[in-house]
Amino acid sequence: MKKPKIIYMGTPEFAVSPLRALIENGFEIAGVVTVPDKPSGRGLKINESEVKKFAISQGLKIMQPVRLRDESFINQLKELNADMFIVVAFRMLPEIVWSIPPMGTFNLHASLLPCYRGAAPINWAIINGEKESGVTTFLINGQIDTGNILLQERYTLNSAETAGTLHDRLMEMGAGLVVKTAEGLSKGTLAGKPQDIPDGKIIPAPKITRETCIINWEDTAEHIDRLIRGLSPYPGAISEISDGNKKIMMKIFEAQAESEDPEPGMAPGCITTDGKTLFRVKCGKGSIKITCLQAAGKRRMAVKDFLSGFRNMGNFSFSKTII
Repeated sequence: MKKPKIIYMGTPEFAVSPLRALIENGFEIAGVVTVPDKPSGRGLKINESEVKKFAISQGLKIMQPVRLRDESFINQLKELNADMFIVVAFRMLPEIVWSIPPMGTFNLHASLLPCYRGAAPINWAIINGEKESGVTTFLINGQIDTGNILLQERYTLNSAETAGTLHDRLMEMGAGLVVKTAEGLSKGTLAGKPQDIPDGKIIPAPKITRETCIINWEDTAEHIDRLIRGLSPYPGAISEISDGNKKIMMKIFEAQAESEDPEPGMAPGCITTDGKTLFRVKCGKGSIKITCLQAAGKRRMAVKDFLSGFRNMGNFSFSKTII
């Protein structure tokens, strides 16, 4: 049976592996849709999406519409006569787009739907202390992440999982699931099933904001550890240290939660250090031992290197909030 012709839509690195897997499995990619190039940085260098870079390397047709409802873009999609659209980490599609292909349009989502609908399922699964995550393919409809489920694959999280390690694991799992889904739809052996919402409750996965990233040192060490891991390596959990005069913004990427309180009576945010390798912060319950961090304007470094270049760290403490 001839494999279906596909139009693929995606933007970041997470969307590259599924596209590569489709090509390696013999699917015809009629075109790739991604975001327009945009300038960034001090030099306003034009940046291309990771999907575009890969598509160029494969000699694929690339479309970068500013508006998905533009008549010229819609006509371009129809002229390619694709059997199926596949979406991975792109944008919400209007019905005039997702309703075009005869075999439907499906999306890959980095969670076990219906849990963690939204923009940041990988981050929130770790922040919330989930023991399990996974990937889901589902048919797109008129609402975000609510369509009929096609396939799912589960993954057990480990206690040291970060957003970075989970991203990479689900990216590879997702690539295989996209291929299986495309094959099942093309053969007519796969049908969508409505999302089963347990007790009518859905755990959301909203966009990560600056406020999300701020560490509350009055929280427990366990919760702070999950926040740090859930935001590492990007965008990073943040806090501010001060000695009463000088303030420095910090990003914390790696740490270890310690349940015991080594110095009773210390206020949350207070720092214990030997100036060499130990950098411990008191929490509302327990403490956090920081092992990798970055000061504003500096590079990311191990705590040993950081402390070797920082004087009088014992005079500083972490703030509860950031202004």
